Amino acid sequence: MKKWNKAMALALAAGMSLSLVACGGGTGSTPSSNPSQSGGNEGGGSTASEVEIKLWTYPIGSWGGSESKLDDIIASFNAVHPEIKVTYETLDYQNGDNQVTSAITSGGTPDIIMEGPERLVSNWGAAGKMVDLSDLWTEEATADISATSEAVVNACKGTDGKYYEYPLCMTTHCMAINYELFEQAGALQYLDLENRTWTTDNFVKAMETIRDSGLAPVPGIVYCGGTGGDQGTRALVNNLYSGTYTNADHTEYTANSPENVKALTLLKSMVDSQALNANASFVAADELQQFANGTAAVTFCWNASNESQYASQVQFTPYAMAFPSDDGVPELCGGIWGFGIFDNGDQAKIDAAKTFIQFVCDDKKQGPESVRLTGFFPVRSSFGNVYEGTDQAERMAGFQSMMPYLGDYYNVIGNWTAQRNNWFNMLTQILINGEDPQTAADAFVEASNP
Repeated sequence: MKKWNKAMALALAAGMSLSLVACGGGTGSTPSSNPSQSGGNEGGGSTASEVEIKLWTYPIGSWGGSESKLDDIIASFNAVHPEIKVTYETLDYQNGDNQVTSAITSGGTPDIIMEGPERLVSNWGAAGKMVDLSDLWTEEATADISATSEAVVNACKGTDGKYYEYPLCMTTHCMAINYELFEQAGALQYLDLENRTWTTDNFVKAMETIRDSGLAPVPGIVYCGGTGGDQGTRALVNNLYSGTYTNADHTEYTANSPENVKALTLLKSMVDSQALNANASFVAADELQQFANGTAAVTFCWNASNESQYASQVQFTPYAMAFPSDDGVPELCGGIWGFGIFDNGDQAKIDAAKTFIQFVCDDKKQGPESVRLTGFFPVRSSFGNVYEGTDQAERMAGFQSMMPYLGDYYNVIGNWTAQRNNWFNMLTQILINGEDPQTAADAFVEASNP
């Protein structure tokens, strides 16, 4: 396996996202506003006269962050719809939620916002702040998206049956290993490299082998310092013994199930034996940096976007792997990103916003390009492999191979924000403070259930 050379690393970093997206690290980009060029009324669009709409987006690949391509996207839109003027502001994951909350309070929300169901549907949609987008979910669109994942369709719909998100892209979150370090330590024997899977027993053996080799200061780090990248630690715990995070109806947290308590107990034993490290001050961004500089042999917060983020730093091959599971069949946490419309009471702006969303998501030419700019994969099955024939094809193939491992999209359960804090506090109590796993997990469920 070839190591990444510097030229390739720079090319990947330039071509893909610089954000951590759902891992919560973000790029910390400063919010900026930049109007697009707009023409007269001869573009044919759904509005009768010029309308100005505002788009806010979190750092989802090149849709935000320091490498934003929004000017190019808007220019392509205005070539078809010059009657709709689009301005934008890019948010980050450190301050974005506070900015949106302030905008809701002051009545200054944007027309369109780009993020995932946990914000668009379960938060702002459930609070009555969003427009029902059911008319965008045509029979053709629903069938096309359902063919990729029924979970995407369900996640974009509120408990009231209304659609508050129209999706563009999705991915599965995974972990990664330092391939050369595993090879040198003799730990590759415990991995199914072809399918990118491993069993729980083999995960333990591999981490003990890395520990005993002395080739890395720490085999792996379970970060317990905040909500950033919490999907990685959740997936680690849930997969070890095939546990679930919520019930099937997404009405109750199940972190205190026998399967999950068994997994938490195992992780505690691995921390005690130094096959893993637990850190109460680290979030995912800190753990990722330790992986990138070779201090840690694995990361529990990985996806295609993060690989691009750290491409210029790593001096080894970061090999994406599914989380270990007792039966060798993982269920990975997913990310879904798309668009919602805040209900500002102006029908002309709502119609213009829908026109923009349909163009960037559904247009046969722009849709695949819109997906590529996120660094993830299309929700529309008809788009196929959007990276085929590009310089990203080989790199993205490994991540695309794990899409069939997508598990339940439980992020739409209530009390989501509070439980994220409860989760990392529970990990700290168990892995660092030595509290009984069952007791701590019971307390987590009691505090988190909506």
